[in-house]
Amino acid sequence: MRAILALAALRRHGPRTVLAVLGVAVAAAMLLCMVMLSAGLRESFRELLLARGFQLRLSPRGTLPFDTEATIPGASAIARELRALPDVVVVSTVLGGQLHVERGEGSVTAFALGVDPAAQGDYELLSGRDALASDALVVNDAFLAATGARVGDTLEVAAGYNPQLRSYSGERRLVVSGRARFLYLSAEQSAGALPIATLQTMTGRARDDEASLFMVRLKEGADVEAARRWIQANILRVDAISTAEAMQRVDERLSYFRQLGFILGAVSLIVGFLLVTTIVTVSVNERVGEIAVMRAMGVSRMHVVQQILLEGLVMSMAGAVIGLGLGLVTARYLDAILSAFPGLPAAIDFFLFQPRSAWTALGLLVAVGIAAGIYPSWRAATLPIATALHEEAVA
Repeated sequence: MRAILALAALRRHGPRTVLAVLGVAVAAAMLLCMVMLSAGLRESFRELLLARGFQLRLSPRGTLPFDTEATIPGASAIARELRALPDVVVVSTVLGGQLHVERGEGSVTAFALGVDPAAQGDYELLSGRDALASDALVVNDAFLAATGARVGDTLEVAAGYNPQLRSYSGERRLVVSGRARFLYLSAEQSAGALPIATLQTMTGRARDDEASLFMVRLKEGADVEAARRWIQANILRVDAISTAEAMQRVDERLSYFRQLGFILGAVSLIVGFLLVTTIVTVSVNERVGEIAVMRAMGVSRMHVVQQILLEGLVMSMAGAVIGLGLGLVTARYLDAILSAFPGLPAAIDFFLFQPRSAWTALGLLVAVGIAAGIYPSWRAATLPIATALHEEAVA
């Protein structure tokens, strides 16, 4: 009965109710977007770091991976030492550099990764063959578009450019053996991967057996922090960073986005609360006589309170359902704009949908709907019956 009366009261002023529901929907859409933003970047980075199962990353001491051109000498010996640890399953040795492909009057510059194809965790092969041969090169679509090459072509490739001598330290003919998607690079960045020994030779880093990064995968259930501490203490040329520590650094750098999401989410809740409170209060003021008659007929105060609360809750729920759909569409559109920012990995999502995000937004809006009906329901329940009837009769 209470629900029927609440719906009848809302239908009585249909246009006003529709406008209120649309206003709540806009607030709900903003709230969902902010909840998705606050958790999206963090979860997206975590999934990216764990995409190939590597829990530890070793970079030159004092730097982050590929932050500078610093390298780690004696890479083969370090890799053997790491593989000797009982909890270590896979060690991926990576060397970063640049490749230059002459095309017409200019050249195409691409980011290069020297890897062990059997243990690499930097790319997913899409077609063709992996870079197993010493002269093989796996590239992304941006590289193919920039150079006009196709899988199977042979390219004259140079590396190790010296700006003072205006010459390259190494040139070689490489065969494009396959297409790949590089996990940690932006989609528009030209990139290629080749055996690490080949890139070391071309860049002049073979003599000291240099690498830029090690990625370490441990056994399932292994103590990652204990392994990190051992590596940090025993391999003095590297800094060992676990996924948990990397996420802590990401959290520090993304605190701005979380604060922005919290502020805008709070604003959307306040707007929704004020809107529903205003509409329900206006509705109660217009029905003072009706409520007084109901009370005179013996309807309890609790009945009146519940009916008014239901009106606010129905508007909030209807707006929430519409707003969640609107929020998903808006988040996808905004994510496409922000993800196009140069230099961001293609796998990064600013707005990551999780069922928990939707339930959080829905729960907050339900609470707002109930809270918005408290004041008008209390006012309706405490109306002096005789005075209200008299004023209604005079009016």
